[in-house]
Amino acid sequence: MAYFWFKAFHIIGVVVWFAGLFYLVRLFIYHVEANDEPEPAPAILKQQYTLMEKRLYSIITSPGMMVTVTMAIGMLVTQPDLLKQGWLQVKLGFVALLLVYHFYCRRLMKKLEEGTCGWSGQQLRALNEAPTLMLVAIVLLAVFKNSLPTDITVWVIFAMVVAMVVTIQLYAKKRKRDKEKLALETASE
Repeated sequence: MAYFWFKAFHIIGVVVWFAGLFYLVRLFIYHVEANDEPEPAPAILKQQYTLMEKRLYSIITSPGMMVTVTMAIGMLVTQPDLLKQGWLQVKLGFVALLLVYHFYCRRLMKKLEEGTCGWSGQQLRALNEAPTLMLVAIVLLAVFKNSLPTDITVWVIFAMVVAMVVTIQLYAKKRKRDKEKLALETASE
């Protein structure tokens, strides 16, 4: 019975953790793009984004990560034979990458606050897709376990990467056109 309690709260932790990770990097994008605004907006926006990032990271994202990891340990303590299964070992590899991503986001957050972050909005948009790919891989492994069709899975993830790259590029072109259009409208007034 304890295993199911651990599993339920593990899933809840995963949802909270990913919600935080998805929104955190979105805030980073807004933070970086605040530089494109006329004064005094950049200073005001950066101060607000810094506050929002810190709160999100410390109140939602990190507690979600801690609940996820703690409950996973609880599940493994109650059923240690799970560690012998190949699918779980691969899943734990993706979770390790996700933990690296989580702590790298904290590093980026500090650089943004210091004004030393060299990432562009477009680069951060690409970074924001990393947890999506890890989430897909982790969920597929958890559902299919050792019967995961790896050939199809690789193609699905590859297609997702291509779709993400194309979408990011198209959005960058749209933003550029919109800025040019706004500049023309402003110049003609």
